[in-house]
Formats: sequence, structure tokens, C-alpha cells
Amino acid sequence: MPATHIRRWKTLALTTSAVLVGLTLPTMTATPASATTTAYDSTYYKNAVGKTGSSLKSSLHTIISSQTKISYSAVWNALMVTDQDPNNSNNVILLYSGTSRAKSLNGGDVGDWNREHVWAKSHGDFGEVTGPGTDLHHLRPADVQVNSIRGNKDFDNGGSTVSGGGGSLTDSDSFEPRDADKGDVARMILYMAVRYDGGDGFADLEPDEKVNNGSAPFMGKLSVLKEWNDEDPPSAFEEKRNQVIYDSYQHNRNPFIDHPEWVDAIW
Repeated sequence: MPATHIRRWKTLALTTSAVLVGLTLPTMTATPASATTTAYDSTYYKNAVGKTGSSLKSSLHTIISSQTKISYSAVWNALMVTDQDPNNSNNVILLYSGTSRAKSLNGGDVGDWNREHVWAKSHGDFGEVTGPGTDLHHLRPADVQVNSIRGNKDFDNGGSTVSGGGGSLTDSDSFEPRDADKGDVARMILYMAVRYDGGDGFADLEPDEKVNNGSAPFMGKLSVLKEWNDEDPPSAFEEKRNQVIYDSYQHNRNPFIDHPEWVDAIW
């Protein structure tokens, strides 16, 4: 049964400060996500509802760590279902570019789509191992060349236009997805930080305020990811994807799709 969301997005209030030389307009920031309710609050999330900070993070870790793991080869077929184009069942929608591309064009050649690890697998050195390397909650189909340009860069604002990237930008040490994917990326990264905390033989993944994290088990930039979560709330496509993963594959959920306000409650 799909989760039912009730979202009330707060109005951004602008204030001004009078000074002797005139008025100064403060910097605008993203409006925090308002509280949501879902069909899973009294069941799946019952031990997390009402908590904040480290207590909420710990409870969510326990909840979402109960999952069915799939192999890396099985990811191909799974993505053909989780990311199917709602308007063309023969295609998938590609992350970053938003392009609809034939499912049959999966591979490593120019014009193909491949399996993008949104939490770059080198950040924590988990590779393609069953677990973080195969977790569908951060694996998405992406154009081969756009995926290569993103590489293992951290996420931040700014840069030059990515060819074929649908409006995505990049510079030497960071990648900025197109606006329609910013919230998706933020919620995938923060899911990984909650799910993989070092207790099951994998690295303790955490967001930080840096770029150029390299092989360290960190991914930046947290402040930017929080803004993206607020600016780009979960779409119907993202919510359906979460449901398909829960129902048909891993049987766990990305809590930040169901409750985007939990991002600010934890970080």
C-alpha cells in the first residue's frame, strides 16, 4: 500500500534590518520540510516516530538494516523495474539527465546507461560488494558519459554545464545535479549514512562539510544536501521507487523519502 503523505511547506519569511545607510536583505535559505504522516508510522516506523537527533538516527538504522540483499548482477534487472519510465514501459529514466532510455541499452558503451553509485563506492572502499555496493536505495541508472563525469566527486553547488546532463553542473571537485534530482540525491546520500554505520563490517559512512573526500568514508556537502532536500521534495516517481524496493526487492525503506523533515531532525 503506497504511503500517504500530507505536506505542509512553510512560507519563507524575509526580514530586513534598518541601518544608517539603508536596508540590508538577509541571505535566503531553503524552508525546512514540514512534518509528514505516512501509512507506515504506526508499523514500520513506530519505534522512530517522535524522536530526534542521535536517538532518531539510531532507531532508523535498526529499522532499515533489516533488508534482503541482492547481487550486483541482479541490480541491472532491478533498476529496469524501480526506474521504469511511467510513460514508456520499455525505458528507464536516467538520473542527472532525466533522459528516457531503452532498458536494452544497459552496458558500458557511449549511449548506454549503467549503474551509478550515488554514494561513490570509493568513499568507504566498499566497491560492488553485496551490501552498500548493491543497495538499490542509492543505485540509479545513469548515462555512461554523465556517470563518468560525476565520477566519485562530492556534491556541491556550482561549476560548468555537463554535456548531456540535463542542466547538471560540475567542477574539479564537486557535482551539482539538475534541480529535479537534487532532493533525490540528498535523500539517497543520507539514507546511506544511516544504514551503514560501521557495525556490520562495512565503513561508517557519514556526511560532512567537505569536498575532495577521496577514499574517506565521507560525502559532502552536508549543508548543501540539506538545502536540496528542502528545495526538491519527494516526487511521485521517487515515492513509487521507494515502494517498489520495499515491496519487491530489499523490503526496507528510505525514511527520508517518507519523512523528509527527519533530515533536519537528525542533522
